[in-house]
Amino acid sequence: MKKAIVIGGGFGGIAAALRARAKGYAVDLYCNQPLLGGRAQVYQRDGYVFDAGPTVMTAPFLFEELFGLFGKRLEDYAELVPVEPWYQFRFPDGNHFNYGGTLENLLEEIRRISPVDVDNYLRMLEHSKAIFEVGFEKLATQPFNRFRGMVKTVPDLVRLQSYKSVWQLVCQYIHHPLLRQAFSVQPLLVGGNPLDTTSIYCLIHYLERKWGVHYVLGGTGQLVQAFARLMSEEGIRVSLNSPVKSIHIEKGRASGIRLANGESHASDIVISNIDPQFLYRHMIPKGQQGLIGTCKTLLTKPSMGLFVLYFGTKCRYDNLPHHTIMMPRAYEAILNNIFNHKCLSEDLALYLHRPTATDKSIAPEGHDAFYCLCPVPNLSAGIDWNKEANPLVSRIINALEALGMPGLSKQIDTLFFKTPEDFKTDYNAYLGSGFSAAPVFFQSAWFRHHNQAEGIENLYLVGAGTHPGAGVPGVISSAKVVERLLPDVLEPVE
Repeated sequence: MKKAIVIGGGFGGIAAALRARAKGYAVDLYCNQPLLGGRAQVYQRDGYVFDAGPTVMTAPFLFEELFGLFGKRLEDYAELVPVEPWYQFRFPDGNHFNYGGTLENLLEEIRRISPVDVDNYLRMLEHSKAIFEVGFEKLATQPFNRFRGMVKTVPDLVRLQSYKSVWQLVCQYIHHPLLRQAFSVQPLLVGGNPLDTTSIYCLIHYLERKWGVHYVLGGTGQLVQAFARLMSEEGIRVSLNSPVKSIHIEKGRASGIRLANGESHASDIVISNIDPQFLYRHMIPKGQQGLIGTCKTLLTKPSMGLFVLYFGTKCRYDNLPHHTIMMPRAYEAILNNIFNHKCLSEDLALYLHRPTATDKSIAPEGHDAFYCLCPVPNLSAGIDWNKEANPLVSRIINALEALGMPGLSKQIDTLFFKTPEDFKTDYNAYLGSGFSAAPVFFQSAWFRHHNQAEGIENLYLVGAGTHPGAGVPGVISSAKVVERLLPDVLEPVE
């Protein structure tokens, strides 16, 4: 039986391991962390359960497919429940906007704020559907290893106005300034600046409309545990606390790995769930990276960084829904500070996850658990996080108090945070970026790191930095691309 080694235990590595196993490979997965899940790990503190990373679950069929490869059902391993509204937007002027639910409910919300934008939104949703049908259904699982594949898509991309930014496309349809912000903010959840992220990412509107937004009961970590159980049942060997130091390359072919402890392991193929920037810079021997791969590594613009605050409270804030996005006073100015000027702002944009709105089991009785994400510049900004972290925590708490959490500072029961420095250390993220390569047009499809390494045979790439991109659906889909590229074996799993 041919052997596959998977490096990295995030959703991309897990999905790739399962797809390689279903195709007939013997699979070993090596993870440098003590827990499986990568950025979807779990922290347990003082009776609270905190999801480390992904909290917005869309396109659940992608998870179901992985269980279906082996004739099994996701619902026998984990339970996903719908969340409504998908998000509540809160604005500094006191306005709020509930996004999600039925289309009728959403149109009523739009009508409450801007009646003229009801029909405008429906037109934008139709445009989003057209982008979805090309960008997600046709291209998300299509390998872009050859430039001619990119050329074939150009007519569709031009027709769909993918040369415009998300902000430009939203403004083409929506007139009210607050709704423009609400309908353009999604790129921030995959590491992009709405002002320059390609409008291909407007497909998120239709994706959410088609499948909704979900939560895994018990937290995202329960989904990771479900996958761990499935991998164990299917004979995939998982080695935790096993960082991979380098990939063996022989005559232009990947032939195995060397661990940090000096052990070497041979394989027929290697699948990497490592940030491509780190992979090409540190894990592939110099002189063997391949010209195109090296050039992309040098030229790739990383996404923004993330400051993530985790905290529990001694009371419940039942005025808050499951997902809240707290908008800044000056939307475009704060985006320019994060992505262009690379400085921290007094004004803040915040995403607040309150899973206890749906699932009280992850906090002590009568308490709430929170995850607050604040977009910040990546480490290219030179920010000293040893000095800036605690002042930023205070500003975040003050902002949350002003936008719906009175008395928060006195109610905090436990608190810790992660900075871009932690993303660099824990996840080998280049410049501490939150989502690997930024989702701009010239870092998409063929221009992004390929799912089959350029210049190296038998080395495959999955994860946020590869095609189709960041976000859980993108990462899971990258494993579907790799499955199409893997050589066939003689003994597929039945």
